[in-house]
Amino acid sequence: QVQLVESGGGLVQAGGSLKLFCVVTGRPFINTAIGWFRQTPGKDRELVAAISQSGRSTKYTESVQGRFTISRDNDKSTAYLQMNSLKPEDTANYFCAVDFGPPASDYVSGELDYGEWGQGTQVTVSS
Repeated sequence: QVQLVESGGGLVQAGGSLKLFCVVTGRPFINTAIGWFRQTPGKDRELVAAISQSGRSTKYTESVQGRFTISRDNDKSTAYLQMNSLKPEDTANYFCAVDFGPPASDYVSGELDYGEWGQGTQVTVSS
């Protein structure tokens, strides 16, 4: 049974930093592409950052470009989202998702490619 468990969220002042963690168990992590999404009540979820199976390719939504960094450690079956220069509009529930069938090692999965999801960790940025 696949499980994705996020952690690292919390309350931070604008301009601060947080690092989110996503631990994946139940299936080999090395064969996956990973995405970090966020969602606020009443809004559609948004793909914030994504990383390929190899870790060599990444993609970010424009609003976080230059502030957020996605990474992975295959030995620890863990993906990370380093968030710097946080803004109040970054407030959301952040959750990770896994694509177990990327067609290539450098393929960055799109929103519709992910098949397993975590429950999320809340990030709140105060002004």
